[in-house]
Amino acid sequence: MKTYIGYEYKQATVPRDNLSQYLDGYESFGWQQDDRRPPSAGGRRVTIYLKRDRKIANKMELTRLQRHFEACMAQIEELQRAPAQTAALWALVVGLVGTAFLAGSVFAVTHQPPLYGWMTVLAVPGFAGWAAPCRLYPWVLRRQQARADPLLEAQWEEVDRLCAKGQALL
Repeated sequence: MKTYIGYEYKQATVPRDNLSQYLDGYESFGWQQDDRRPPSAGGRRVTIYLKRDRKIANKMELTRLQRHFEACMAQIEELQRAPAQTAALWALVVGLVGTAFLAGSVFAVTHQPPLYGWMTVLAVPGFAGWAAPCRLYPWVLRRQQARADPLLEAQWEEVDRLCAKGQALL
């Protein structure tokens, strides 16, 4: 005869790239994937459905550790996303500054009488501002990733520590 187990349920929308880490982490806090509801994909994020025994021991401590785990994973997502955002922002700003110089160059040449000297002076940094983002983006991206790597590693270590604590409580 099978005994009844009351479950509590949770759903979490997580990045597709970190799906395995989330599933492994949640298992450390007593959650298991609900077999009746497979993960639903929605682009870069996936919704997972989890369940765990309502009468699990150390539930309050596991919940506290789980919240800390979720905060660490959110920080990891931000650290993974930040270098590309910063590099894109720098490239965009340099491109816009180049556009402003080219606009000044156009105004100088359309002035009556045309100011060819100013047109040349403004056009050179304008074209440089349009060409620079192609080289600037990868350079800034590499620098930002190099800065983020130690922080990411520290966060992953914290996640491992939390999961080990949670697993010890089960």
